[in-house]
Amino acid sequence: MKNITIASLISIFVFGFLAISCGKDKPFIGESAETVAAKGGTIFEVDTLNSRIEWKGYKIFKSDNFSHFGTIKFESGDVSVQNGEIVGGKFVADMGTLENVDLKDDLEQKAKLESHLKSADFFAVEKFPTASYEITKVIHNESGDYNTTLEGNLTIKGISKPTKFNANVSVKDGEVSIATEPTDVKREDFSVRFQLPVANGVIKDEVNLQILIKALEKK
Repeated sequence: MKNITIASLISIFVFGFLAISCGKDKPFIGESAETVAAKGGTIFEVDTLNSRIEWKGYKIFKSDNFSHFGTIKFESGDVSVQNGEIVGGKFVADMGTLENVDLKDDLEQKAKLESHLKSADFFAVEKFPTASYEITKVIHNESGDYNTTLEGNLTIKGISKPTKFNANVSVKDGEVSIATEPTDVKREDFSVRFQLPVANGVIKDEVNLQILIKALEKK
């Protein structure tokens, strides 16, 4: 029973998306400029070796809170840049790379948890091998903790939902870096509904995701 409980814990997800400390969206104060995502411009390709999604999931058992966290790698992706600012992009995560990090010293339990998350109980990775985030609007902020707000469509298990991320974005010397604020998404919105028997605790619906991108100018 103990193994089942721990396994389900990380079930909370993940994605992909697919990052990590729990965070809530912070308000932006000051002027901003909006850009509707556009095709064209200079294309920067995602460096898949140095980009990732970090995830964190939670379970409540009696009065205690538990969490597991890990990463998901990207399969591909690109960012469009015009006049030194990003105007669009799409990132495709390889759900088969979903990995737990906090159990790295218990390889047997780590493998069980990862297998459960990839199963039909959760992300059905065999049927849905990728997840993605496509930017539809970019808002550049003049003040606040994050210089950009990204609006776009997050797709998990073939289900797309509009999702907003606050982010710090840099375009410099042929490289784009994007680090989003750790943000909660609801796993049930993407048909990830597995739940434990009440006696074993409650898996929270919220899964915390952070997207970390390094993209290099396409030659």
